[in-house]
Amino acid sequence: MSKKESKEALFSDSTRRDFFKLGVSGAVGLTVGQQFSKHATVKGSNKPGAPYNERTHRMMPTRNLGKTGYRVGIFSLGGQATIEKPGKEDEAVAIVNRAIDLGVNYIDTAARYGGKDQWSQKYIGKVIKHRREEVFLTTKTHERTYDGSMALLESSLKQLNTDHLDLWQLHNISRTEQLDQIFAKDGAIHALEKARNEGVVRFLGITGHADPHVLADGLKRYGFDTILMAVNAADKHHMSFIDHLLPLALEQGLGIIGMKIPARGRILSGWTPPPPDQRRSLQKVARSGTLSMKEALEYVLSLQVSTVIIGCDDTVQLEENIQIAREFTPLNETNLASLQDKTDVIKEQALFFRPWEA
Repeated sequence: MSKKESKEALFSDSTRRDFFKLGVSGAVGLTVGQQFSKHATVKGSNKPGAPYNERTHRMMPTRNLGKTGYRVGIFSLGGQATIEKPGKEDEAVAIVNRAIDLGVNYIDTAARYGGKDQWSQKYIGKVIKHRREEVFLTTKTHERTYDGSMALLESSLKQLNTDHLDLWQLHNISRTEQLDQIFAKDGAIHALEKARNEGVVRFLGITGHADPHVLADGLKRYGFDTILMAVNAADKHHMSFIDHLLPLALEQGLGIIGMKIPARGRILSGWTPPPPDQRRSLQKVARSGTLSMKEALEYVLSLQVSTVIIGCDDTVQLEENIQIAREFTPLNETNLASLQDKTDVIKEQALFFRPWEA
């Protein structure tokens, strides 16, 4: 049997069932190890086997992704916005390809992005099929059980056109009962561990944007490698992740990824509020934001985060964001406080993803 035929046979229907139902996949670990061994190691910065985009270090500053040892560009691509919309394959593929061309070496998506059709993973997979070795690829499970998560992993690998993930994450943890289910006997954490032990996944992470105390509980229950958390310039006005979660993540040496930087545009001065009947019930007032994209991005990059993920509407927006990252200089405490003050009048819409009392 040729090498190509052997690899195809590895992920035949019967073998795939063996791994996902029984865990009989020692061969999977071997193949994944061979895949990683082909990747370059950059001056000792990346662990052997890490993906490598040769443009990253020329195009933008890089930081350590916590204890993973991976050097990540400070701007990374999120799999939402255009990339999760149906009928947008050409535009989405153009965004992903352009991002990699401009040095992005970390791409985030999730099984839930794009609804039941998983458009985000499908579109990203169109590019990953040809450029897998250039990016640190991560997706998520929104299932809380072992069986549900294993089924999602199989689907994610298929959609993304890959036989391995660099990072698999628990998606959108917001309540203690979710953690209880995840860490139960039949919980999702056992799926994450099994996938890592079998070599199909390299690192494990947790994500959320609602309650910093719940996420902190998750970090105390398990030794994750990364955390994806929602932080923007309005953060300190309500249920602050900066105050109540970031210190613990730093103490544990996690790779820290920031999200919700422009709050789906709501924090930006160019944002047009939706009609009153389309606003969230708890948003008594919706108005244009108060920051530029440069201010919003530089605020978060001035925190102790490894990188930020942002979904983009088109390649022009992508290029503008990468230019901000390329020219980034950390803000001082006075400037950070000034930006926080500017967001006070829009804090509810800028933190729409957190619970507010009616």
